[in-house]
Amino acid sequence: MATINDVVIKIATVNGTGSASANGLLRKAIFRMGIPVVGKNYFPSNIQGLPTWYEIRVTGDGYQARADRLDLMVAMNVQTYVQDMAEITSGGWLIYDSTWPRSQLLDRDDITVLGVPLSRMCNESFEGARARILMKNIAYVGVVAALLDIDLGIITTLLEETFAAKKKLIDSNMTAIQLGYDYAVENFVCPLPKKVAAIDKTKGHIIIDGNTAAGLGCMYAGATVGAWYPITPSTSLMDAFHSFCRKYRTDPETGKHSYCVMQAEDELAAIGMVLGASWNGARAFTPTSGPGISLMSEFLGLAYYAEIPAVVFDVQRTGPSTGMPTRTQQSDIMTCAFASHGDTRQVLLFPADPGECFHMAVSAFDFAERLQTPVLVLSDLDIGMNDWMIPEFEWDEDYVPDRGKVLGAEDLEAMDKFYRYLDVDGDGIPYRTFPGVHPKGSYFTRGSGHTKYGNYTEDSVAYQDVVDRLLVKWETARKLVPAAEIRTSTFNKMGILTVGSGNAACVEALDRLKAQDINIDYCRVKAFPFGSEVREFIEQHEIVFVVEQNRDAQLRSLLILDINADQNKLVPLLHYNGIPLGAGFVVEGVLQKIAQGKAA
Repeated sequence: MATINDVVIKIATVNGTGSASANGLLRKAIFRMGIPVVGKNYFPSNIQGLPTWYEIRVTGDGYQARADRLDLMVAMNVQTYVQDMAEITSGGWLIYDSTWPRSQLLDRDDITVLGVPLSRMCNESFEGARARILMKNIAYVGVVAALLDIDLGIITTLLEETFAAKKKLIDSNMTAIQLGYDYAVENFVCPLPKKVAAIDKTKGHIIIDGNTAAGLGCMYAGATVGAWYPITPSTSLMDAFHSFCRKYRTDPETGKHSYCVMQAEDELAAIGMVLGASWNGARAFTPTSGPGISLMSEFLGLAYYAEIPAVVFDVQRTGPSTGMPTRTQQSDIMTCAFASHGDTRQVLLFPADPGECFHMAVSAFDFAERLQTPVLVLSDLDIGMNDWMIPEFEWDEDYVPDRGKVLGAEDLEAMDKFYRYLDVDGDGIPYRTFPGVHPKGSYFTRGSGHTKYGNYTEDSVAYQDVVDRLLVKWETARKLVPAAEIRTSTFNKMGILTVGSGNAACVEALDRLKAQDINIDYCRVKAFPFGSEVREFIEQHEIVFVVEQNRDAQLRSLLILDINADQNKLVPLLHYNGIPLGAGFVVEGVLQKIAQGKAA
């Protein structure tokens, strides 16, 4: 019996051989057939020459997490052949280039091995070493299309759209695809028992990565200044922002730009530029990753204490130190929450997918200016650089940026005296001014001790008055940031709590557990400080599984520190090997705990 629209494909190639185009072509074709699909890229941190993998998960149910199995492996890299074969789920298939002999010792009795002479066919059909390498990777698209019953007409249309002005490229790519397709049809039973079939579940959706979505969100938020130092995996965020600004913030008549993008000499300079621009009244931001956060921490402390708005995107990767730059983790939670020395608390936002990267980018600038403090958006490599299917973006044309408590010239003229750090409303947030607006609005911006009137001080009472007022602001932030997403029913004693990209795996895990008559409540935290609803969720359950992607249970620790959560209730489920979290890990952790409870 055939399985429809539930298949996982993985392609093993060598970095720098043009496989990204071929893999994207497969994913896009499946999406065009109306079938939900998600792509995960596992690539090395060098430029080319090392193994790379791309995983395409086809799921009619629309799940977005990494799959826990592998049905079809396209093994194009001899160096990883043993590893690639070992990953295939029993009953699956392996495609390899049979141009050269393969050791029978590498066979598995529980999978089907399909040899296709890709190199020989392309060597006979194309001229030039580079063209032959590229076309070999395109040819396997035809093989997979035949085996899974992917619409060849859609693939042709995609090539025509991609190379509209280059007919020769369309013809050569289609020749290679047809070679693979025809060979598979002539030599194998096509389609396989696992195949795809057109449905209508992608209407109103797009496929996009989180960095591109965040860059677009920054532009829509009104950001005009971006400063950064290149670092994997966040560089493409600034590339996207710059690209959108070139297109939409360049006067077509004069060529004048209404934005400024600066590549700094290091992360310290980048955050310094952001603070300078923000202090002057611009909306400014920087994207970075864990090592950059470490370097930026002193300036983030200045911004917290001097109360300068700033937005930082932390696209998290594995650590510590350089770690694995092209692998994902959620290991910067504690670093970002208390970035800098002394008593600092930074506002964090946790997007769960590229759609939230877009919307939370806008919110981050509003919160930063409303609260007059840095706001850090914690994405990760899985969200930032992988391909997600999300609903099309919606935008409120009536949106007006929230600049917070800013005094204009008329406000200042009517005042006897302006005091920069005086809380007159009781919410912990003072009023600020932009430079040059009015002489009465001038003040010293200090990272050293200052009074609520903006004067330098080393007086203990005056200093404590200011830092205590910052705690009042913190409680204001608690009510301002997005509330957690919570799903509960009446009788559940267990809950699952997570942040960010953990959402995709947890949502799927909840469905799998429900299929086994195990109903569990769910809390997806969207921001720090945590709202009262997070505390109440924990209090209402006997066990709360805290699912996070780091070794040291950083989210769990933060829950204990910020809302005094009962640590005896918080059971950590920790995934931190750098590979995106899958639902199976969550299900297994929950079932083990349940089994332990029954045994006790």
